[in-house]
Amino acid sequence: MAHAAPAIKYRALTEVARVTPAQAEKIGSLPFAHKPALMLAMQQAPDGTWDGGMLTLPSSRALHFEGVGTIPAVRRLIEYGWHRDSPPLAHARRALFRLLAEDEDPAYLYELGGKLAPDEDSVRRGRALLREAAAAALAQAGYEGDPRLRGAARRILNRMADYLRSPLAQKPFIRQGNQHMLAAEASPPSFYTVMMLAYMPLFRAEHHREMDALYTHLAQPQPRQEAVQLVGKSAMPVPHLVLGDMLPHRNAADADVPFALYWLELMARLGFLKRNENWWKLFERFLEDRDREGVWHPHKGTVSPKSANSFVWPTYPLETLEMGEERWADMTFRLGLIARLSGRPIEIV
Repeated sequence: MAHAAPAIKYRALTEVARVTPAQAEKIGSLPFAHKPALMLAMQQAPDGTWDGGMLTLPSSRALHFEGVGTIPAVRRLIEYGWHRDSPPLAHARRALFRLLAEDEDPAYLYELGGKLAPDEDSVRRGRALLREAAAAALAQAGYEGDPRLRGAARRILNRMADYLRSPLAQKPFIRQGNQHMLAAEASPPSFYTVMMLAYMPLFRAEHHREMDALYTHLAQPQPRQEAVQLVGKSAMPVPHLVLGDMLPHRNAADADVPFALYWLELMARLGFLKRNENWWKLFERFLEDRDREGVWHPHKGTVSPKSANSFVWPTYPLETLEMGEERWADMTFRLGLIARLSGRPIEIV
């Protein structure tokens, strides 16, 4: 509270400390006092989208958020503490709900359509990817009860469950020429599916068998070969697919601390964190890196951690300053949030 940006202060009070509704109402303007959030909101186009299409991230040379896509922009505003009924998010939901439709309309491929007319397989793949990404953003925004999202979530879950129950899940790779790749019909869960389910607790409770199968899949070792899949006649990279444990050991956590904490947060939301001894130990290790006041510091060095993982961008950094005590606010808040989600007692200091 002494050093963090307004958005982190608001979320720390409402989601970690969990102040009363009356107290939360008094601090409801804090997210709108965060300059980067206002800047991001002002870049929204009149049709409710952002100029980067749907999934594009700003380049490393962007001064602010130039070129950001609609889905990461929406997720970032939610991470800044903005409510789904705030004007930018309310304005964006029409485009996101439209993407949930189970169709293969190439007009809704946005940047995935490219300059050339996409073939049938590329259209199908692109629409499925955007459908899952939009479902994840809408779930995070709090639309779990909306029948449109629940219908899309059920179809996504059924495809995932059918795959996990099939023999293909045990041997998903085929040999094509001189390369091993995922079979065209393989449909392991995407990172967007994992995010969507993390924010739909009631839906998960209705599908506990599928959740058990998902946990088994997420806890298994990842294959060593690079994830590419046969789409039509071409081998396409599929970095959005989750083929196993994305946080298998301490070295992986140290290599990308922001992603490690985001993965642990998702596992806590899914109810998987305590079920996995390795993930829980990694979380405990992060807690050991706090000082006497509970503030997290890097295990080694004094530089705030970085991440090049595209799934982390909407979540980190929420803080704008990289000097002084402010640079530790992001990680300290995220650890508190994971602790709260996993049921640990929270001591307010």
